Parts: sequence; C-alpha cells; structure tokens
Amino acid sequence: MSQLFDTSPAGLTGRFAHVALERGIDAPEGLTYAIPEVLADLRVGERVVVPLGRGDRPVSGYVVGLTDKGDFKYIKPVTSRDAGAISLTPDLIALAQWMAGYYCAPIGMVFATMLPAAVKRGTGVVRRTMVSLSPGTGAAAPPVKSKAQRAVLDTAAAMAGRGEVWVEMKVLADRAGAKSVSPVKHLVDAGLLVARQEERVFAEWEGEIEASPAMSLTLNEAQSRAVDRLAASVERGFSVHLLYGVTGSGKTEVYLRAIERVMGRDNCGGADRPGVIVLVPEIALTPQTVSRFTGRFGGVAVLHSGLTASQRHEQWRRIRAGEANIVVGARSAIFAPLPRLGLIIVDEEHENSYKQDQLPRYHARDVAIRRAHLAAVPVMLGSATPSLESYHNATGVGVAAEGTSPSPRQHWHLQQLPERVTGLKLPRVEIVDLAQEQRKRYEMTGRGGVHLLSVRLEINLRSTLESKGQAMLLLNRRGYANYIACPDHRCGWMMACDHCDATMVYHKDAALPLGGVVRCHHCTAEQILPAHCPTCGKKVTVFGLGTQRVEEEIARKFPGARLLRMDSDVMRTGRDYHRSLEMFRRGEVDVLVGTQMIAKGLDFPNVRLVGVIAADTALHIPDFRAAERTFQLVAQVAGRAGRGEHASLVIVQSFNPADPAIEAASRHDYEGFAARELSLRAEMGLPPISRMARIVVRDRDLAVCTGEARKLADHLEAFNTQLKLNVRLRGPMPCPIARIGDYHRQQVELIAPPPEPAATLQRLLTALRNARVLRSDAHMAVDVDPVSLL
Repeated sequence: MSQLFDTSPAGLTGRFAHVALERGIDAPEGLTYAIPEVLADLRVGERVVVPLGRGDRPVSGYVVGLTDKGDFKYIKPVTSRDAGAISLTPDLIALAQWMAGYYCAPIGMVFATMLPAAVKRGTGVVRRTMVSLSPGTGAAAPPVKSKAQRAVLDTAAAMAGRGEVWVEMKVLADRAGAKSVSPVKHLVDAGLLVARQEERVFAEWEGEIEASPAMSLTLNEAQSRAVDRLAASVERGFSVHLLYGVTGSGKTEVYLRAIERVMGRDNCGGADRPGVIVLVPEIALTPQTVSRFTGRFGGVAVLHSGLTASQRHEQWRRIRAGEANIVVGARSAIFAPLPRLGLIIVDEEHENSYKQDQLPRYHARDVAIRRAHLAAVPVMLGSATPSLESYHNATGVGVAAEGTSPSPRQHWHLQQLPERVTGLKLPRVEIVDLAQEQRKRYEMTGRGGVHLLSVRLEINLRSTLESKGQAMLLLNRRGYANYIACPDHRCGWMMACDHCDATMVYHKDAALPLGGVVRCHHCTAEQILPAHCPTCGKKVTVFGLGTQRVEEEIARKFPGARLLRMDSDVMRTGRDYHRSLEMFRRGEVDVLVGTQMIAKGLDFPNVRLVGVIAADTALHIPDFRAAERTFQLVAQVAGRAGRGEHASLVIVQSFNPADPAIEAASRHDYEGFAARELSLRAEMGLPPISRMARIVVRDRDLAVCTGEARKLADHLEAFNTQLKLNVRLRGPMPCPIARIGDYHRQQVELIAPPPEPAATLQRLLTALRNARVLRSDAHMAVDVDPVSLL
C-alpha cells in the first residue's frame, strides 16, 4: 500500500500554491502544492503540472493563489510549468472562481471553457531555426569557402540593413539563391552566423476581411452624450451603461468612438495599452461588422466558431502577448486574455445566444459585467430591445412604490438614442388578423386551402418586386410542416419522436428517394415519412408552418422572383451565411426568407417590405419570457425596413393581433411594453424582480428520475427552512418536454424574492453543494438565471 508523499524542505521555497485542477473536482479554492526552488517565480494564472492521487498521476491545473502557510510533511510539490508556457491573467482566474461558485460548476470545467482546446494542444505550432549575423561579421569580409556561402552572408547583411535581423534558415537560403540550407549551416558552424530555435503558431487564412475605409462621421447630440458619459465614468472605475437605441440609431458608431476615447487616454502602447472586448452574437458576426473595427483600429483579433483550430490558437496568442488590443467575437470572447482591460462592449445584449446551454451554463452578458467589476472598468450593453433584466437594472422600473419615481441600481446608467441617425422615421407597421384573413379568402374564392401569405402581404410583395425593391420574410420555424397526423380526428394519431416527448417535423429534400425526411429538432433522430396512419390505415397528412413551405408558396405565386432561404438547414457554416447576405446586399436576391438569423443587425437600404409570417410561434410556449421574446423578434425584424430613401412597410401576421406584445412591437413602443411586462412580473414574483435557478434531474429510468427529483426537493425544502431563506420552490414536476434523447426529465424551480434575491439564491445553492446534494453531471443540471424553461 503506497504511503503519503513525504518530502524534506530541501529544494523547496517555503511557499505554497493553490492549484485548481482541470478535472471535475468541486474545489474552486484549489488543492495545495509546495513550490520548488526552480519555480520560485511562479505566479497566479500560470498553468502547471502537479501530481494527483496515490499514483501521482500528472494533471494540469492553474495557480489560483499563493501562500506561506502549509505543512511540508504532507504536501506534494508542483512538478513543472506547462510546456507551452500557457497562463491566464489574474482577473480571469478570479472570474473563473466566481463562475464556479455562481453557476454551480466544477472550476476545471470553467477553465476548459476559458482556454481553447487548440491552445492546450498546441495546434498549429511550428518550430523554426532562425539565423542572424554574428556580432562583428559585417565589419570585414570574413573568409568563406564558397560563392554560395558569400551570397548567404551578403543576403543576411542586406536583410539586417532593412531591419530583418533574424530570418528563418530556409528563407535565407532561398533568398541567397542556394539550392539547400547546407551553406547556411556551414556558416553557423563557423561562427559567422548564430542560430536559435523559435516557436510560433502558423494558421492559414483564406479571404481575409477587408477593412472598411475609416469615415469621419458627425455624431448627433444623443450619440455624443452617450460617448461623453461613458468616457467620464472611466476614472471612477466600474460602471454599467445600457445603450438603448432604436434600430438604425448608430449604436456601432458609439461603440467605435467609446473605444477611441478609452484607448486614447494613455500614450502607452503594446501590452500596456488598455484593451477592449466587443461581444457580438455569433449570427451577427459578419465580415461587414468586423471590418468596421479593423477599418478604424489596428491590432484587432477575431474569435468565433468559424475559425480553424490553428486560427483560434494564433488569435489567442496574439491577444495574450498584447499584439492585439481589441477583441471582436462571440460568447467565448469574453475570456480573451487581454493583459490590461479598459472596456467591454456587449452588442445586442438581449440575445439568448449569449447563454451557454451546457456546463458551465454561463451568460456572457452577466460574465462581462462581473469581469468589468473585477477589472474596475466600464461595460456598455447595447440593444434596440434590451432584456428586461438590463432595463430594470438601469431604470428601476417594476419595483418603485406607488407615488415614487423608479431608481436604477448602483453603478447602472441608461443612455438613449431615440432617433435614427439618417433622419429617417421608423417604418410603418400593419397587423393582419390571420383568422379573419382565412374567412375573407374563403368568401372571395369559395374554398379554403393553406395560404401562409395573406392577401395584404401578397399585394405588397408584388408591388415591391415590380418597383425593383427587396423583401424579407420571417418565420421562426424551419422545415416544411411541424405536424404529421392522421386526417381522421376520431383516430387522433400524431407522429411523435420515439426518443422524445415531441412531435416530428417534415423536411422536404428533393435529393432523397421519397422527397423528404421526418426529423426531431431535439435529438436529431430521423425517420421516413409514413404513407399511411399506423392505427387506421388512412393516408397521412402533413400540416403546419415552416420556412420551406413559405419558400414553396412564394415560388408558386411569384415564379420570376429570385428567392433565397436562410435557416440552419441550408446555412451549414458561417461562410454560407455571409455569402448569402452578400448576395442579398448586391441585389442578386429579391426575396429573403428565413428564421431569426435574418432579424439581427442587418442593414440593407433597398429593403422596402418586411413580413412576419406568424408572430405567434413563440407566444404560447410555457415560458414566462414568451411575450418578451415575441416583442423582441417582431421589433428587431421590423427594424430591417426603412433604411433607404424609399418608403417601407412592415406587415405582421398573427392569430392574436390584440396581444399586447404584438401591438407594442407594431408601435415601436419598447418602453410601454417593458413597463407593462415588468409590472406583471412583479405581481407574479418572477425575474428580474426575483432571481431563479432551475435544477433538472435526468435518467433513462422514469422511476429513478422521479425518485431523485423528490429527494432533491426534500433537501431543498429542509435547507430553505433551516436557513430561513423564504425561497419559493416549485416541483418536482416533469419538464415541459418531459423526455429528450431517451432521458426522462424532472425539474425543480427555485425563485428567490427581493430585496437581495441573488445572494439569497446563492446561499441555498451553496448549502446544497457543501452537503454534496447538488452536482453538475450527466444526471443533474443546475441552471442559474435560465433563459429557457423547456
């Protein structure tokens, strides 16, 4: 049986390091290791290798703290530094510890999210031999044995004169006209050249983004005020600025000017220059967006899911070395290792894609706010339809007592851009009642049938095409039909997924023998479309909505229109998405049909008609944020119209035309919608007035699943009572989708009331973690501040 590791102080510094391991160990404070003398200069943030367990298995981890307290007798020493010299900034270490606690995740999983796998694996690293003239070699003509060697020395001297002191051995040989590197090696052996080994990350880039010309734009009064207020807050340290501006109000220009002000305050350069992180939703991270920043600034790095492993590694190394001071990227860019942070910007802060749906389940907007707080710098959140959480924090709307004015949370400020920068008005919006439309069409034609385009939308689409304008049609549901059923209501059969408690969706595909496939949008299982009902034998019917069906109807009714569909079925990569948008921008497409990916941040002056095929798709899902999402989607897509010199129109089709969310979106009335919705949330005790966590228990065995959920609920109730927290517990109960991928799902919801809901919720969750009741693994998922309740 092995003994505890025993070491004498010889060779040790007398100091200790707390190391958080890259394992699923729930210990944010890390394990303690002795620091050997060879690592006496070890710092917080460095990646190290340490022994773990009785077998002293080498494991990587991060130094999260240093101390002089420890017992040499029972503490093992750190083995070595990471071979790749990887390190994270101290503020990222503090951020990881906060995330591990707040989001109930093992700190090793947080570090795995922070550091790209390509960096850990060293993807793209190449080792090169660099050579340079030896000191004094150029003073006189040194003796050489061949013309090739003389040519190499002359070439090296000429390159050094141009500032290229160190050059790769093979490159020098090629430029000197040598047939091999042999002459260079002989000169190194003779001491006329010196050599050194160098490592660098090499990544190939195709079709690099061209920088947009830097234009001198004049800010309007509201834009100038927003920039001035943010710049004035830098000296005070941490602050949060919600930039609420209507679509087309020039928020991006405000971001650019704010960056100029923050980065221009110091005259230093390189790693000492304050850095900026700009978060953009993945779907809005177009080449045009990035080029706005590269055209204005040098040293811009880009991080998104479309990069190759080598490209991601190269960009990360540039950021860590201080070669790039501005980072533009999607959700994970919030972990960019900038040596000195000066400002964080979160564009479209209301976007749900900022929330990660797997461990650790963090929200990039909230993590951005926390990182800004740790670094004592401002953060700017921008949106035309802010999340109610941010709007509530910046205004206090929703909690003010009767007769008093609402007040924002400490450090929060509201900056408003109420008008479009072009001076153009927001587009006119019409609501079409689809129920009434169906009756009207039946009265006109004497027959029913499926028509996804209302008469009003058809008429306006025709006139738009005739006038050489472009149209965008939104339906946030992909596929052809989302119901496959027996036409006999007495039978009642409906096709559902064999592995999930959800209906299947029919997708047309001319390349398949049967012309299509039935697919589950939750577990991705596929089946052949049955020809007949398995219960009664009648011919199966497909009905419902989908972007493919819209595409088919437009092609039938407008055969001359150039049509393009954009949804995740056809947009396989970011390159597909960007190529399609560029076609639309150049006028090669007349009608763009798509899901929510066409609703965000796109600016096309020739768009004269925007149609929302069915504004109700998200309105009736069992989630208290359904109304908020509906408002945001309709308002955002409506904002794509009216950006040019031609008159524009937005037509919103709905079976619920009087719904407050749809009516408010048609009036572009965000403030009215927010006031009403926040009042309802306050009455019901729902976020953002309160704070919520959702715990989902999963198991293939239903009895085990319900039993474990019941045990969890009992523990929650006991700790809630013991700590006198007054957290409202709901459940255990089946999730709205009770089975996904053969796993049954039971949930318990925790809702903490004001005045300190976040702290109250964390006290309860921490108590459960300490008691080893709460865990984050394949059978239990803890989601703090959930954005989806399905």
